[in-house]
Amino acid sequence: MIRSFSKNQLERYPVYLKKLKEMREQGVSNVTSQMVASQLGYSEEQVKKDFAAVSASSGTPGKGRDLENLIDSLEGFLGYRDSTTAVIIGVGRLGQAILDYPGFRDMGLDIIAAFDSDEEKIGTEISGREIFKEEDIARLMPRLNAHIAIIAVPSGFAQKVADEAIRGGAIGIWNFAPVRLSVPSNVIVEEVNLASSLAVLSHRIKNILKEE
Repeated sequence: MIRSFSKNQLERYPVYLKKLKEMREQGVSNVTSQMVASQLGYSEEQVKKDFAAVSASSGTPGKGRDLENLIDSLEGFLGYRDSTTAVIIGVGRLGQAILDYPGFRDMGLDIIAAFDSDEEKIGTEISGREIFKEEDIARLMPRLNAHIAIIAVPSGFAQKVADEAIRGGAIGIWNFAPVRLSVPSNVIVEEVNLASSLAVLSHRIKNILKEE
C-alpha cells in the first residue's frame, strides 16, 4: 500500500533536511524530535511522526536518531539522490533566474535545455543550456528524455506550452505562470503562486502591526 502524504507534510521535509545539514556542520551526530521541533517551531509530536514516516530506523531513547542516517532517509524520500531531467519554457528574467540557481542539482533536478519564442535567444546558450524554438517543444522533449516542464511564460501562453510539453511526454509541470492549468489526470502540476504567497505575507505583517 502506497502511503499518502499531505502537501503541508511534504513541504516540511526540505525544511527538516536544511536544518539537519546545518546541525551536521555544527558537529551534531544524533538528534531528537524535541531538538528539531524547538529550532523550527513545530510540535515535537509532529516532528516525531514526520520522521517515522520516512525513516527505516527508529531513534534510541535518550539519544535520538543518528543524524547521518536521517539525512540519508530524507534525501532518498525527496528524490534528491535520483536525477530528474527537466526543461524550462520561457527564458525571460524569471526563467533566467531559475536557470542560474545552482541549488537545483543538489535536489536532483537537472534542467538540461530551454525553449523560448524570442528569435534572438534561439540557438544561443544561457547558463550553459541551449535555447530551442518554442514550437519544437513536443518534438524535442522525447529526445531530451525530459519528464518535467518548468513553465515561466506569461499567463496567456502557459496553457499552450503546457499542452505541447505534455504532448512531448512531460508527466510533471512546475508552473510559475499566474494561471491555473488544465491537464490530464496522469500529469502532476505544482503551481507556484507568487501572488498568493505575497498576500499571505502581507496579511500576516498587517496583523502584527495591528497588535503593536
